[in-house]
Parts: sequence; C-alpha cells; structure tokens
Amino acid sequence: MAQYFVVHPTHPQRRLIRQAADIVRSGGLIAYPTDSCYALGCERANAKGAERLRRVRGIDERHHLTLMCRDIREIARYAIVDDAQFKLLKSVTPGSYTFILRARREVPRRLTRRKTIGVRVPGHAVAHALLSELDEPMLSTTLLLPGDETPLSDAAEIRARLERQLDLIVDGGVCGTEPSTIIDLTEELPRVLRAGKGSLAPFAVEPV
Repeated sequence: MAQYFVVHPTHPQRRLIRQAADIVRSGGLIAYPTDSCYALGCERANAKGAERLRRVRGIDERHHLTLMCRDIREIARYAIVDDAQFKLLKSVTPGSYTFILRARREVPRRLTRRKTIGVRVPGHAVAHALLSELDEPMLSTTLLLPGDETPLSDAAEIRARLERQLDLIVDGGVCGTEPSTIIDLTEELPRVLRAGKGSLAPFAVEPV
C-alpha cells in the first residue's frame, strides 16, 4: 500500500520531502508532480525500480526514460552538451521540456537508448525540492497509463488506481494533462519528437 503525502505545491514541507527522498533511496517507486503533469520516479541506480516503472507504464526498454535533473550542470554530467546546446538549455530551463542528447560514455547502458539519453529540469517546486534532497537525478517518466489518452493529473485518482503498485504518492495538487515537449538535440538542428506544454518558439522548428 502506497504512503500518501499532501505537500504544499509552492512551499513543500521539508519534513515530508525528506521522507519522500528516503523512500526513493530505499528503492521505492513514487508518483510526484511536475510542471507539466504527474510523473513516476525512482532512484537513478535502481534497476528493479526501473523495471517496476516500465511495468506500471506498460512500456519496454525501447522507450526512453528521463533523468530528472536539478540544473544544466547536472545534465552535463550525463550528457554531452556543447556551447550552443548549453545556451539553448539555459534559455528554457527549468521548464516543460525533455531533451534527447548524446550520452557520455560512462553512463550505464540501461539509462540510454542508442547512445542517447533523455534529460529534463522540471519547473515545479515539489519536484525541485525532492531532487535537491536526493542530491542526484531521479529516473522518471510521464504518468500515462496503458489505454489512457492523457496523463493522470490528480493525486487522488492516482491513489485509487495505483495504490498497490507504488510506494508513495506525493500530492502536490492538481497538475495539467499536457506532457513535456520532447526535443532531439543530437543532430545539427533541433527536432521535435513530441509537441507538449513547452513552447516551440525558442527552437525555430515546426510542430510534429
């Protein structure tokens, strides 16, 4: 049975954030709010947690998972970021964007797909507080369940549907149902893989 924490959406209680981080560190799978919609998350090095995450989502290893990071410097520990990419990322993060970048050679293969990695800096106080408390990125994916057309946006509904499959639900209020925009930066020009909440204006690209 999942624990259920109600946290303030802009000023999350530090005690609850610490407890949430402890659950992640101990191998837990959690649902938490982001600036686009709710997401699933587990510790970066938790292979079993990643398997559980994929099972809940109904996705296989061909689907990119995302490293939720605190800032661009943390992204650069796992992905190759050149000067132009750094400038672009700095202009739109934190925000509702997921970027596909070339992974650094030392990144474990289970975190990559075709030598690329998905990274994101969420613009939500609860997500940021949790990442700061963990002091490392969290492996994550949009909480879109098999058969659903939109991600789950309400923690009470998440509890009703997934209470026995998660270890913690962090209720930070109602989120949206539009997932992050996914931008592929592995080629010379940015390429939109999914048009979502993040505006495409900074990238001078056409919607998919």
